[in-house]
Amino acid sequence: MIRIAVVEDEQNYINQITEYLRRYEKEQKEELQISVYRDGDSITAEYKAQFDIIFMDIQMKFVDGMTAAEEIRKKDTEVIIIFITNMTQYAIRGYEVDALDYVLKPVTYFAFSQKLKKAVARIKNRKHKYVMISVKGGVFRVDVENIYYVESQGHNLIYHTAGGEYTTAGTMKSAEEELENMGFYRGNKCYLINLEHVDGIKDKCAVVKGESLQISRPRMNDFMQALTRHWGELR
Repeated sequence: MIRIAVVEDEQNYINQITEYLRRYEKEQKEELQISVYRDGDSITAEYKAQFDIIFMDIQMKFVDGMTAAEEIRKKDTEVIIIFITNMTQYAIRGYEVDALDYVLKPVTYFAFSQKLKKAVARIKNRKHKYVMISVKGGVFRVDVENIYYVESQGHNLIYHTAGGEYTTAGTMKSAEEELENMGFYRGNKCYLINLEHVDGIKDKCAVVKGESLQISRPRMNDFMQALTRHWGELR
């Protein structure tokens, strides 16, 4: 069973999204448990990491979706958040709370089902693996899935993650060995990129959570092949 929350203050969209979820459930033979909230405050007030996917309207009367998502992320780094909005510029801010994607209003079933399919695939492919990152004064245990990319700077590695940045001593070679067969691929000598978080390729860069990471010319073909294979596995 996949547990889904719909956070939306307009009844017509509540009805439409619920209808789309039930249609997807029948077509894909998935079992969905659906909960509806009419404002960001109502979901955050009782939130206990009880959902797998949240469809969140950004513009709501009392507590907006972005504020609600920020509160949810403090308690749950795993839940998949998909924003619903009629303005693209609001959706772009979703990267700040690690949103998977966004759906533009008016919502069509095809667009909605594709976003939902991507989210369901991520849940089914989710295998929790952790790395220990030693930092000054301590150590952090980080879920590999939450690592966006690893950056090499001099004798240090910077792990860019959903929980922030962690700097540790190390080489890119050691990071590659530790993250081998976990969906990471070198973009150039400075970046080891988690393919799961690549939203696209633009101007010879991998777009990861709104950042453009340069892909070197010698690595471009191999990187594209690896990314294409990864995206194919999520279909």
